[in-house]
Amino acid sequence: MPLNSRQRQFLKAQAHALNPLILLGNDGLSEAVIKELDSTIEHHELVKIKLNAGDGRKEQAAKAAEAVNAELVQVVGRIATLFRQRKEESRFILPR
Repeated sequence: MPLNSRQRQFLKAQAHALNPLILLGNDGLSEAVIKELDSTIEHHELVKIKLNAGDGRKEQAAKAAEAVNAELVQVVGRIATLFRQRKEESRFILPR
């Protein structure tokens, strides 16, 4: 489900105080990183990840979101915010 601008704005506000939980190193998206990201986003729903210093950060963030079936909320500098809502007992009630 693609996010609209209100939902994206709401999630950005919620993510403001969060610290990055996942670090993408020089190896990029390895199987271990994808597995850890998947379990982290399943638990937290809204996650910040720190991207490596190479070019194409938006592409890295988009690939990470696609790998775990999440929505890319934003990319600011080397930090990307991903969101995947739980099917049951979600912590976030998104605006329409």
